[in-house]
Amino acid sequence: MNGVKKSSTNFLGFSFKDIAEQGLWFPRVEAFCQYKKPARFNDLLLVELCVLELKEKSVRYGFAVQNQESGELLTSGHLVVVAADKKTGRATAIPRMFVDKLAAYVKQVL
Repeated sequence: MNGVKKSSTNFLGFSFKDIAEQGLWFPRVEAFCQYKKPARFNDLLLVELCVLELKEKSVRYGFAVQNQESGELLTSGHLVVVAADKKTGRATAIPRMFVDKLAAYVKQVL
């Protein structure tokens, strides 16, 4: 999921470097994944990521992984990340520039 999150932030016009420069990090505080069918070596996979919920200090991402050729759903789930101050480790408000970019994608596939 790290690769998907990195691709999505690049798509939105900012990077994890931009986040770090703000003195923030986004630790995962909740993760859920329901495996339905296995992926096999050399399968082409389609990974979808959406913003299910955007709060003052946290983001809930939903994800689904499908076999690109058959369209079968292989797994789905969610991750919750919290904005935290790198120095104190305490939860903090997500900066407005990130909220504005994420808000347009709430419950939409990125």
